Amino acid sequence: MGASLADLRASLAGNASADAALAGLQEHEADEAIDSTVPRDLTAAAFFDVDNTMVQGASIIHFARGLAARKYFSTRDVAEFAWQQVKFRVSGKEDLGDVATGRQKALSFVAGRSTAELRSLGEEIYDEVIADKIWAGTRALAQMHLDAGQQVWLVTATPVELAQIIAERLGLTGALGTVAESVDGVFTGNLVGDILHGPGKAHAVRALAIREGLSLDRCSAYSDSYNDVPMLSLVGTAVAINPDPSLRELARTRGWEIRDYRTGRKAAKVGLPTAVALGAIAGGVAVAAGRRR
Repeated sequence: MGASLADLRASLAGNASADAALAGLQEHEADEAIDSTVPRDLTAAAFFDVDNTMVQGASIIHFARGLAARKYFSTRDVAEFAWQQVKFRVSGKEDLGDVATGRQKALSFVAGRSTAELRSLGEEIYDEVIADKIWAGTRALAQMHLDAGQQVWLVTATPVELAQIIAERLGLTGALGTVAESVDGVFTGNLVGDILHGPGKAHAVRALAIREGLSLDRCSAYSDSYNDVPMLSLVGTAVAINPDPSLRELARTRGWEIRDYRTGRKAAKVGLPTAVALGAIAGGVAVAAGRRR
C-alpha cells in the first residue's frame, strides 16, 4: 500500500526543513555555536522541541502577540490561535480543522511580504517577549551537548525563519521549522509540504542526519509532547521534558528519562544523557577528523 497524501506532505516538509536548516547554517555561520576549543563530535547531535520544551508556552503565540501589537494581527486572531493551542495541550491531539485554519491565517499574513521583514520582526519580538521565557533547565541540557562538541538543533512547527532566530539567540547550531515558499525573498503564500509537526519532525531529523553524517543511535531528542513520539523514537536517547500526561506514561513504559522544570522538581535524578556522555568519550576521535562541512 502506497504512502498517504499526509505522509508525502510530511516527507516533503521534512526535507524542505532540512534544506533550509543547512542553508541557514552556512549563511549565518552557526557552527560558531560549538566552541572551537572543544573537540568536535561528528556523529552525534541533540534535537530539541521548542514549545513547552525550550520555551515556556507556544512560541508562535508569543510571536503573534508581538505582531498584534504592531497591527499585523488582530487580538481576535491571537485569541483563536491561543484557543487552538489550549485544545491541543488538553487533548494531546491536533484537530485537522484547526490546523487547516491556522495554516490559512498564517499564509494570508506572510503572502507578499519579504522574508527579511519577517526576520526583522522576529528578532524584535524575541528580545521583547521570548528571551525571558526560556526554560533554564532545558537550556542547560542544550549547553551540555554543545560542551560535548555536538550540534544542537531546534525542531518546531514554528516558521523556520523565527525558529532560527531562537537558535541563534541561544547559541545553538540551527533550527528545523516549517518552510513557507518564497520567490526572490518574497513569500508566495504556500507551504512547502505541510506544517512541520508529528511525523514531519521525524522526517526532518532523519534528512538532516543523512546530510550531516550523523548516527541517529548516538543522537538525543527532547520534547514535552506525545505528538513528537516519532522524533523521540528515532534517536538513541529520548528525554521527556515537562511532558504531557500521554508522553509521561509512554516515557515510563519505555524507560525514557523524564525531567520536569515546571515545578523545579526533577522526575529523574540522573547525570548527563547517554548521547552527551558518548560525545565526550568520542571527542578525541572527532578532533582528529575535524568537523565535516
